[in-house]
Amino acid sequence: MRWALVKVCLAVTTMVVVAFAVPLGLVVKEMARDRAFSNAEREAAVLVPALSITTDRDQLERVVASAGSDDGMAVHLPAGDGRTAVDLGRQRAADADIAAVRKLGRVSTAEVPGGSALLQPVALSLGTVVIEVYVPESEVTNGVGTAWAVLAAVGVALVVGSVAVADRLGVRMVQPARRLVEGAQELGEGKLGSRVPEEGPSELRLAAVAFNAMADQVVQLLANERELAADLSHRLRTPLTVLRLNAASLGDSPAAEQTRTAVAQLEREVDAIIRTAREAKPQTTALGPGAGCDAAEVVRERMAFWSALAEDEGRKVRTAGVDRPVRIPVARADLAAALDALLGNVFRHTAEGTAFAVDVHNGEDAVIVLVSDAGPGIPDPEAAMARGRGSGSEGSTGLGLDIVRRLAESTGGDVRIGSSVLGGTEVRIWIQLDGREPVRRGHRGTVRRRRRVLVR
Repeated sequence: MRWALVKVCLAVTTMVVVAFAVPLGLVVKEMARDRAFSNAEREAAVLVPALSITTDRDQLERVVASAGSDDGMAVHLPAGDGRTAVDLGRQRAADADIAAVRKLGRVSTAEVPGGSALLQPVALSLGTVVIEVYVPESEVTNGVGTAWAVLAAVGVALVVGSVAVADRLGVRMVQPARRLVEGAQELGEGKLGSRVPEEGPSELRLAAVAFNAMADQVVQLLANERELAADLSHRLRTPLTVLRLNAASLGDSPAAEQTRTAVAQLEREVDAIIRTAREAKPQTTALGPGAGCDAAEVVRERMAFWSALAEDEGRKVRTAGVDRPVRIPVARADLAAALDALLGNVFRHTAEGTAFAVDVHNGEDAVIVLVSDAGPGIPDPEAAMARGRGSGSEGSTGLGLDIVRRLAESTGGDVRIGSSVLGGTEVRIWIQLDGREPVRRGHRGTVRRRRRVLVR
């Protein structure tokens, strides 16, 4: 906007300067020419009284000398035979031009080497006398160059001044807009205290007022949501306490131990939710280089937990790719929560005896975690992902796939739902390792495609 305003002012001012300076320069040139020929006419008029009194050569020479123009003036007297004769001074004009002036009887000019000649006819009793006054080119253009230089300097000053004023006006308009953009970016990055000064043109001031009001409302809404999440999570502590007490009286059987472990983990998750809500920090964040967890270890741990329930329901379980460490830039708790959400969906939405598997594929730039089952499958994967974005459906909160999606997107990856080799559903979690554009390598071959950016 700033440079556009400067360019417009530059163009308009240049056109105005040209529109006025060019005609004015031509007028100055014409005025200088008129001045030079007016001086020549006055010099010629000095000889008219003398010619009306006498035509004696000596007397005319004294008159021309007294006028101080003997070198630039000539007097042409008519001869007896009608031919033009130079009786006095230096002739510069052509004989034809002098004869034409004598015949027409009016003032005329003729181009001569080095300038122009003014031919002034004077009617006497002996005939028409022509007075020739030489006007050099330097006299015709005297002062024109200086006037043009002054006009050019004034024009340049006007252009520079208009550009400077336009630039200052542009800065006054652009700076509030830049501050508004920076404030929006900071707010988008999570800096909830970002505000914009309410200054500048009226439109930008109104935009700043609206932005600050929106930011205040966003802060208030987030605060309300955090308090609501903390309050709801705190309400879960009472039933959890009852469950923990009941689990303590179950004895020492493997099922009782698993129940106590599950209750303890649930208590930790509830506490983490309360702390996160109070501290206003996201649950899933991208970690720095060298941080994260061992995906193979987490998969083995969670599969050991779910295998007991799978054995009770007669489900076949298979894992692959967990025999060696697989480092990923994801917190251990986040990956465990994502796996629990997917495996919980398998137990919730498939019949008893349905097999499932978890595969880990380690690549150069990404790690793929596949959770597949032999159930009926998902007829509409896009609708399932939409539920995963928080809309939910009957019997589902819609948070399971949302947890998985946020986990993948925190690393620059994504989540895909498709058909598995077992005949049911396959959820593919793409975890990017270095933030580069992903090169997809599935367990069925190599597939290269650009990752679609998911907008949350």
